[in-house]
Amino acid sequence: MSEEVKNENKKAMTEEERLALCQKLDQELDDFINSLERKRYTEGWPEDRWEEEMNKHPFFMKDTPVEGELSPLAEGLAKLKYDPDENTPLELATNYKEDGNFNFKHKNYRLAILGYTEGIKLRCNDAEINASLYNNRAAAHWQLKNYRSSLFDSEKALSFNPNHTKARIRAAKSALEAAKFDTCIEHCKILLESNKNDKEITELLNTAKKKKLIQKRDQRKKEKQDAKMSEQKEGVIKAIIERGIKISNCDGEDDIDLSKLEPSLPGAHDSIVHIEDGILKWPVLFLYPEYQMTDFVKACPENVPLLNQLEQLFPAPWDENNKYSCDCVNVYFEGYDKMPHVINTANKLGDLLKSKYFELKAGTPAFFVLPRGSNVESRFLESYI
Repeated sequence: MSEEVKNENKKAMTEEERLALCQKLDQELDDFINSLERKRYTEGWPEDRWEEEMNKHPFFMKDTPVEGELSPLAEGLAKLKYDPDENTPLELATNYKEDGNFNFKHKNYRLAILGYTEGIKLRCNDAEINASLYNNRAAAHWQLKNYRSSLFDSEKALSFNPNHTKARIRAAKSALEAAKFDTCIEHCKILLESNKNDKEITELLNTAKKKKLIQKRDQRKKEKQDAKMSEQKEGVIKAIIERGIKISNCDGEDDIDLSKLEPSLPGAHDSIVHIEDGILKWPVLFLYPEYQMTDFVKACPENVPLLNQLEQLFPAPWDENNKYSCDCVNVYFEGYDKMPHVINTANKLGDLLKSKYFELKAGTPAFFVLPRGSNVESRFLESYI
C-alpha cells in the first residue's frame, strides 16, 4: 500500500477525543497503582531518631559504638586521620586537638583531656599548636576543678607562647584556687602591664593579696598553736615522769610519748590526758561487769578523790535494784601482775595511779566496780585464780 493511501485512511483526532483518551489513560494508571500491595517504607530515618541514625554513619559518627567495633569504612577513616605514615606530627597534633575540642564542646572534659594529651605526646615543632594543646587541656582541667593541673598546663602553654593571654588569665585564676597566691599575683602583674584598666584582673590581684595576708596570719596562728601544743605535750610527759606513773609498753622514761597515752576507746581520742595549771586531768573508765556497762569520764583531776567521780555517777539509770552506791561497792584495778587490787576510793586519783602495781594502759585508768560481798564480786575475783 502506497504512503498516500495510508495517509488517506488516517483520521484526524478531534480535541474532544484527545481529552477522552487522556482521561482514560489516567484512570487506568490510578487503577493500576491502587491494585498494588500497600507496604510501609521502613528504610528511611525516623523523625524522632534521625540524629541517632546519623551518628551510626562513618562520616558523621561522634562516638565509638558500644560494642567497641567500627565498620571497615569507619575504621579506615580513623586510621587515615591518625596514621603517622599518612600525617605529619603537626597534622596529627591538629587532629587530636580537634578531637579534644569536639569533646570539650560536648562537655566530655575527661575525653577532651585524653585527646589533648595525645596531641602533646607528639612533641611537634610548632610552638603555637603546643601552646594551644596545653591551654585547652588546662581549660578542661579547670572545668573538672583540677586547679593544680590547670595551673601547670597554663604555664606550659605560656612557655611556648608567653603572650597567650587566655593561658595567663587561667594560670592566675588556677593559682588563686590552688592557694598559690604569689603565683597568682605574678601573673596578674604581667597581665596589667598591657592593660592597666582591666577590672577583672585588678580584682583578681587584690583578692590574691588579701588571701595571702590571711594565709600568713593563719600560718602564724598555727605555728603558735603547734608551739603551745608541743610545750603542753612536753609538760604532760614531764609531769608523768615526775610522778612515777608506770606506762604500759614503755621501756623507760625516754620511751614515753603521747601516742602511747591516746585513749583507744571509740570517740575518745580528743580526751587524752592534759595538764591545766600544773594539774593532770585524766580520762577514766569505770566498768560494771555484772551489767556489761561502762562509764567514761573525760577529765578527772588527779588531785580529787575517786569517790567524787563515783558520787556523780550514782545512782545509775541501769541499776534497777539500787545495788550500786558509793557505800555498797568495791573498786578494783588490774595490776601489771595480772591480779585485781582493791582501792580506797577516798584516795586521790593521782595517788592511785602511783600505786605499787598500777600500770596505765591505753592512756586511760580503768576501774572495775562491783557490789560488795555479792556473788558477782566473788566470780570476778575467782576468774583471776
